[in-house]
Amino acid sequence: MEKTVVLITGCSSGIGLGLAVRLASDASRRFKVYATMRNLAKKERLLECVRGCHASTLEILQLDVTDPLSLAAAVQQVQEQRVDVLVCNAGVGLMGPLETCSYQAMKNIFDVNVFGTISTIQAFLPGMKRRKAGKIIISSSVGALQGIPFNAVYCASKFAVEGLCESLAVILQQFNMHITLIECGPVNTSFLANLQHSDTEGSALQGLDPQTRTLYSQYLQHCQSLFRDVAQDTEEVLQVFLEAICAPCPPLRSFTTQVFMPLTRLKLTSPDGSEYIRAMHKFVFSAGEAQGDRTLSVPPMGDPPGCSGGWCNRHWTPSPSMAQGPGVERGGEVQGVVFHFSLGPEGWPQVWD
Repeated sequence: MEKTVVLITGCSSGIGLGLAVRLASDASRRFKVYATMRNLAKKERLLECVRGCHASTLEILQLDVTDPLSLAAAVQQVQEQRVDVLVCNAGVGLMGPLETCSYQAMKNIFDVNVFGTISTIQAFLPGMKRRKAGKIIISSSVGALQGIPFNAVYCASKFAVEGLCESLAVILQQFNMHITLIECGPVNTSFLANLQHSDTEGSALQGLDPQTRTLYSQYLQHCQSLFRDVAQDTEEVLQVFLEAICAPCPPLRSFTTQVFMPLTRLKLTSPDGSEYIRAMHKFVFSAGEAQGDRTLSVPPMGDPPGCSGGWCNRHWTPSPSMAQGPGVERGGEVQGVVFHFSLGPEGWPQVWD
């Protein structure tokens, strides 16, 4: 049986690495995986994870989505001369007060998240159209659907990708093609060694007004408690990717968690945005949040199906299985922003895949 050819960007860690391992290790050997990464020096972890895997199911390629020459070279290295499933997973996060984000940092976000995604799709789209078959899977985020405090530039880039894919989906149905955005929330990963904490006394932050500095400090505390209470295991998130890859007609959007659905729905039920802004502000900055109260209260709009946390009076509280013990450190993603970050030169976290 002919293998399904899958090319994945951003496979040096996290979801990209996990998905490459899962597909390449498939017992039925249904997939040929091209796992790509910007820096091949980081390939050892992937190789370690697939040790013993059949050699015919995995190849590792260098691919920088911001480099046209790198993209062209990757296209030529696909031996089958086709890609059945393209997974655009490479991305970069930027978190911090807008005033502290340099032009170069913001440009980098858009170069990777927006133009890198566009360029990757452009590279493989013509072949898919000629065959009138193919799937494009995008690693998206809750931050692509709702504005998150202190993630303005990141959310702007992800909002742009949502518009890109929604527009493409209308056309691609004429070519028997499907594009799917996987909307992720916080995700646990095992890269604890990379976890660092933002320096709220950094030089760039020192120039901010005191109120913004206080709000940013509160937001970082919110991230930590949110990640502790509701982060999903990587395997749970990978299952959503696998369903999109294997489904005959996957949807435009698939959600890995229902936790943030009330806020997302609020944008539709209150189109002027005022209710959403109030609800998000309370969710992030209320005194209860600082005490670890994970209550998310929004106006009634119906209970989302399949939520493991339990809904009562439209207030969400985590199920006991989501609670983490004291002192447990985690790596991973917070509302779509990878949480094993390093500090940029101006005091805010910046992350590559």
